[in-house]
Amino acid sequence: QVQLVESGGGMVQPGGSLRLSCVASGRAFGSYPMGWFRQAPGKEREFVAAISATATTAYADSVKGRFTIYREYVKNTLYLQMNSLKPEDTAVYYCAAARRGLIVKFKEDYDFWGQGTQVTVSS
Repeated sequence: QVQLVESGGGMVQPGGSLRLSCVASGRAFGSYPMGWFRQAPGKEREFVAAISATATTAYADSVKGRFTIYREYVKNTLYLQMNSLKPEDTAVYYCAAARRGLIVKFKEDYDFWGQGTQVTVSS
């Protein structure tokens, strides 16, 4: 069973940037489709970005052009580069991995989850 450990959250001003990291255990990291989700208070956990085992990517419309998902295979690490941050980006961000699939956008299809990291965008 893969274990995911997230880091990089914090507080940033509107227009600022953060990079989230998710370190995965196990030698099969590169074979997993992975993704980022976020959940704000009182809201459902929503899709942010996904990446395939071969680094094909997909984004939610709300973050397209501002966020970039990528992975470094030798480090077993998934990243989310977040630029031009807005207050509405404030949420707990979760990384996730699936055992199968290409681009996985539904939270129900993910098998492993990190603990989450808080991102707060405020003046």
